[in-house]
Amino acid sequence: MAEPAERAYYRFLVLFFNCMLTFGSYFCFDIPSVLQEQFQGNLTCPNSTVSFGSSNGSECVEGLGMTPQQYNLLYAIYAWTNAVVVIMAGFLIDKLGNRFGVFLFSFLTVLGSAIFALGSHFKGSEYLLPLMLTGRLLFGSGNGSLTIVQNRITAFWFKGKELALAFGLTLAFSRLGSVLNFFLTQRFEAEYGMQWTLWGGTLLCVLGFLSAITVSVLDKVGMKQLGLDGAIQEESRKVRVQDIRLLSLRYWLLVLTIMFFYNGIFPFIADASKFIQDKYSGYSQKEAAYIAGAVYDSSLVLSAAVGILIDYVGLRGVFAVLCAVLTLPVFGLLAFTFVPPLVSTIWLGVTYSFAAASMWPSIPLVVPQATLGTAMGLATSVQMIGIGISNLIVGQILGTKSSDAKIPLWRWQQMMIFMLANTISCIITSALLNIVDHRQGGILNRTTKRSQVQRAEVPTDTEPLVNEEEDGREEDRVNTSINT
Repeated sequence: MAEPAERAYYRFLVLFFNCMLTFGSYFCFDIPSVLQEQFQGNLTCPNSTVSFGSSNGSECVEGLGMTPQQYNLLYAIYAWTNAVVVIMAGFLIDKLGNRFGVFLFSFLTVLGSAIFALGSHFKGSEYLLPLMLTGRLLFGSGNGSLTIVQNRITAFWFKGKELALAFGLTLAFSRLGSVLNFFLTQRFEAEYGMQWTLWGGTLLCVLGFLSAITVSVLDKVGMKQLGLDGAIQEESRKVRVQDIRLLSLRYWLLVLTIMFFYNGIFPFIADASKFIQDKYSGYSQKEAAYIAGAVYDSSLVLSAAVGILIDYVGLRGVFAVLCAVLTLPVFGLLAFTFVPPLVSTIWLGVTYSFAAASMWPSIPLVVPQATLGTAMGLATSVQMIGIGISNLIVGQILGTKSSDAKIPLWRWQQMMIFMLANTISCIITSALLNIVDHRQGGILNRTTKRSQVQRAEVPTDTEPLVNEEEDGREEDRVNTSINT
């Protein structure tokens, strides 16, 4: 009789709690985007001119008094922290296991979000910015690393099965947190104030910590039932930092493609609400937040279906190029036309859905399971370095003065041109990725039919990293197990 862990319901149960790991943290991540006016608003306002989130440029918005540069620093420090921490985190996860990582990093998200919320109580004091930056630093240390554990658990339980679907559902749950943030946070803040809003985000991170406990138990029990716990632990002890130099050119091109694509997503969303209010007349803060959140709305709706599609047809490298090419017009429309912004944000959400379902699930195809945490950590690190640099550049472009008034349109156009440059770079790296992949066996663009032909070959998950000369032959064997 088959063990429970061998049945489909068990791996989808693991997937559900694995998805819930980042639901609350993704809600928290973009709270500043929804409340950008409050973060950058004046410390005090005359009673006759005070506004709470519906500024039209003449009313005073009461808030924390941050400049655009300080506000963007909240996102930059998150990204920079990720860039540093996730490399070590990925290696530690490979060495010490998923259960160690999921406890540690989910706790850091709770601690970081709590300190961030605490900082809002020091409005007008010299402690506000240091506390909030410290909170974002700890929050970033946990959330970025938690995503690595989440991806590693998903890759293990869905290898050779519904891999892209599982990644798509994971993204959908995360984006559900983001979507609810854009729909609910502004209302909640208007009713209860910023401080209680930030503490509410902390409570959602606690939900992620409880999910971490559950998924740890399920993962441990399941691996024992499958008889793989000891084997994975033994191979994890063999992982070395020096193995990084053996990662293939195909892997690094994939990482750069991910970085350049996300450089155009997260920095844009961070300032999208303010941009929509400044450029397009007639939008309240709530309406602008809804429109900015349409990026996540689209990905929430499409992620599962896109995952099923990519699982069926393969062609991950082709989809990566198409995502970059089809994203190019979005920032042109935003910069130089007055086409309703909802068109652009929905469009961006569609390409984002295909990118997330094709790019990230490609990493397990080119690295073995035992070193997947390290590979995911490096990929996340490079991604966050790019996003951190982008946030700093955007902050400089938009200026250093408190933005109780509109930011000039020419500054927003410069920001969109910068986003265009990142998208063009993504097109170049994704095209090179497809060329290299074709020369090394075409594992990323292998269709379902081609994979079925080679299914008779049975690989191991625990083989070591390989050098470039063996790369094509080795990855063909890995794909037989993973890319069904």
